[in-house]
Amino acid sequence: MTVSTTTAQHPLLVRDRPNFEAGAQHLRVVDLFAGCGGLTLGVAQAAHGHGAGLDVVLAVDFVDAAVDVYRDNFPSANVRCASVEDFFDGELGELPTPSEQRTRSLCHDIHLLVGGPPCQGHSDLNNHTRRDDPKNALYVRMARAAELLRPDVVLIENVPAVRRDRKDAVGVTTKHLQQLGYSVASDVIGVHALGVAQTRKRHILLASRDGVLDVDAVLNDVGSKYLDLRCNLRWAIGDLVNVDNPKPYDQVPRASSANRERMEWLLRNNEYDLPNSLRPECHQNDHSYKSMYGRLSWDAPAQTLTSGFGSIGQGRYMHPELPRALTAHEAARIQGFPDYFTFASAKLRAQLADIIGNAVPPALSSAIASRLIPGLLADTSAVA
Repeated sequence: MTVSTTTAQHPLLVRDRPNFEAGAQHLRVVDLFAGCGGLTLGVAQAAHGHGAGLDVVLAVDFVDAAVDVYRDNFPSANVRCASVEDFFDGELGELPTPSEQRTRSLCHDIHLLVGGPPCQGHSDLNNHTRRDDPKNALYVRMARAAELLRPDVVLIENVPAVRRDRKDAVGVTTKHLQQLGYSVASDVIGVHALGVAQTRKRHILLASRDGVLDVDAVLNDVGSKYLDLRCNLRWAIGDLVNVDNPKPYDQVPRASSANRERMEWLLRNNEYDLPNSLRPECHQNDHSYKSMYGRLSWDAPAQTLTSGFGSIGQGRYMHPELPRALTAHEAARIQGFPDYFTFASAKLRAQLADIIGNAVPPALSSAIASRLIPGLLADTSAVA
């Protein structure tokens, strides 16, 4: 069955940005390891759905291009291009450092602390420093931030493999949050069930201060909700088949002659997996990366998107009906970014690949925040 892609019915084709800053009440948010703002966008969408405005008190990321995209989409936010350690550099349980005192004076009365610490060290695709990457310790910075800011709710996003970190980043963070008086729950959630045309799964740690919210119930509710699973590639990018623009966002990736021959073979033979005989020698015989050089299907979601989406040698990223890999625009749609979210400040394809491939699908934080906001705003009204 073909899914309609008319703007009136399709959330990804909306070009007019909602006024996320307007509302009778305002949700005060801090976003660490913010990237281009995927988590923030989801929270903004949820708040807007409840008639509340968004107030980004602080957003931090160290990648210039990602911060530029964040600023373009959330012009009222206090966005800093810096390391999270510049704001939270103390040890767990220790007195605040001078920089932390300044951060705390800036960030008060925070409803929601969100963050997606770097996940490459935990990824199953990382064969070099898997589970023991120094960047894995950045996960615990979220616990320190919670200790200093005392937000009502903490939401931490990462890859499922973070649970196998050799230094037990999740366990250390959970224990510290519990010592601070937070109730903590965690789960692995698939974004396809939330209306994203992708099979990506993410680990979510959710914590509520003083038991204000039932975090177990929230995650159970989100994890058990299956929305319109017709959200396949045709639904997400079917209208972009004939778009080829010289601007990086819609520019068609150029392939080597060998890879173009591989793609044309897949189309000619109506196949989706490349036989060993047509693969490079390093990917022949016994290999665990069957999706490499694979073709996507219109009737299914994409695999987990990475920054390599522009090359079929990086995964199953060949277009369903054309001999090419995905454009940045198609990748953004597959991540769940609507067309009103602009990536125009990223002038290079490499920048777009990193920013979009490392982004968090906003549907994830939207689904969770939509279940948190009524309780948070009700609590705010009670205090007022």
